[in-house]
Amino acid sequence: QVHVVEFGGGLVQAGGSLRLSCAASGRIFSFTEMAWYRQAPGSQRELVADITSGGVTNYADSVKGRFTVSRDNAENTVFLQMNSLKPEDTAVYYCKITGKSGLYYDNYWGQGTQVTVSS
Repeated sequence: QVHVVEFGGGLVQAGGSLRLSCAASGRIFSFTEMAWYRQAPGSQRELVADITSGGVTNYADSVKGRFTVSRDNAENTVFLQMNSLKPEDTAVYYCKITGKSGLYYDNYWGQGTQVTVSS
């Protein structure tokens, strides 16, 4: 069984910072992509940032220059440093980790962590 857990959400004022962490445990190996998504009320889930096993990163236009995704392969952990937060960043943030648990690669999601940015 695979467990993916996010940490670090909370309430912050506009212009502030938060750092999210996500760790995978259990029977999972050969991690490839690690990604952060978010979903605001009434909206679809959207990609925020992702990072390959080689460290190549990709960001949504709305967060470029403000958010930084990184990973620690030894600890099976991915991070999202969020700076200059805006009220429109308010959402539930989800971590998605792609890895093998058995013969095939699959995507594993965390339960989400709430980020609220007040104006």
